[in-house]
Amino acid sequence: MENISRIRATTRDKTASYPDILVISRSFQPKEGGIEEYIYNRCLQDPERVIVLAASCSGDKLFDRAQKFPVYRWPISQFWRGSFLGSMLQAFLNTVWSCLLAIKLYFRYHYRYIEWGHGYHFLSVLVLSYLLPIRFFIYLHGKDIFEPSRNPVLRSLFEFTLRRAEGIVCNSSLTRDELITHFQVETPTYVINPVVRVEKFGVSAHQDDLDDLRVRVRSGYNIPETAVVILSVGRLVKRKGFDRVIENLTLLLTLGMDVHYILCGQGSDESALRNLANRLRVQKRVHFAGYVPEGELAGYYAACDILAMLSLGNKKALMGGFGIVCLEAGYFGKPVIASRLGSVVDTVQHEENGILVNPNSGYEVFHAFKRLCQDQKLREQLGRKGKQLAKRKTLHRSIYIPDGYSCLLT
Repeated sequence: MENISRIRATTRDKTASYPDILVISRSFQPKEGGIEEYIYNRCLQDPERVIVLAASCSGDKLFDRAQKFPVYRWPISQFWRGSFLGSMLQAFLNTVWSCLLAIKLYFRYHYRYIEWGHGYHFLSVLVLSYLLPIRFFIYLHGKDIFEPSRNPVLRSLFEFTLRRAEGIVCNSSLTRDELITHFQVETPTYVINPVVRVEKFGVSAHQDDLDDLRVRVRSGYNIPETAVVILSVGRLVKRKGFDRVIENLTLLLTLGMDVHYILCGQGSDESALRNLANRLRVQKRVHFAGYVPEGELAGYYAACDILAMLSLGNKKALMGGFGIVCLEAGYFGKPVIASRLGSVVDTVQHEENGILVNPNSGYEVFHAFKRLCQDQKLREQLGRKGKQLAKRKTLHRSIYIPDGYSCLLT
């Protein structure tokens, strides 16, 4: 990571290739998270064109040095972390730092575009659009649409910023639909879904390697190879609907099916889920893996036969996520049972790579589990389609080509 204070203006060599896109995000890899992963994958698509400006985080220096594109960071203070006043002050500093350092970087790189990585702290990019001869795109991930709505002034400024943008990039069709519902803008809007970055798993997709991982994880939980393993990945909170999977284990076992359930994640609902498993006497069939680093998730995807994500809630509650684990499971050839809610419908195509259900319908949920647990050929068929869908992606450079790609929506 280069010291930002030593940046000096340079004369552009017209014969050389220079990066012309500044990507700005308040949070970036190596910090784990949906936005962080999304923006990082975007940068990997055009490493020769992008410069990244982001907030600092643990482990960033080592990470930044390993990238094929330059990364610059603004400081994050830990002194006031956790307090309401501190979070407000940090938001203000994020706005100021990103604005000032973007100006400094302009005099070094003379970039032509800014891609603002989220709807948060949008005032910076609005100011920069007046101070610098650039055009900008703004990314929206769901919940950042609702943040400005709490204040009428911010809402008006946000809508004005969206209108001034060269384009709006939404991570899902649900985000696009909510944008259209809440804001009246005619800015070109693109839907570019997250993609699977296989490198983060640290393993090859070779079948022998995956078979070894499958055996290793199953052996760790004393699960026989002939058993059907259901997997869920995520924070253990009530709205994830993990209790519905546990409740269905009793019914499946009653029908004589040898099933096990593995949960990867931590959260406030873990105690309640353990109590539920004990009460239903399926505690030996429910395995709590705790937090599993990204590099170890491949073993769990390889070990399972079905991924279950039965999220609950209204649109606003489900706006924050895309359901990337459904896409990742598909990459490993595993079918998905998921709620017919939120942006997961961009990932799971009903009866093609999985089964979509109403999570509040006990019949639909049980029938989906029964079908997939009993029918190995159906699991394999859906898994093959999941692999195909997981490898599809739309390149972010398409936003620079008007009417050039099908992701252009308006």
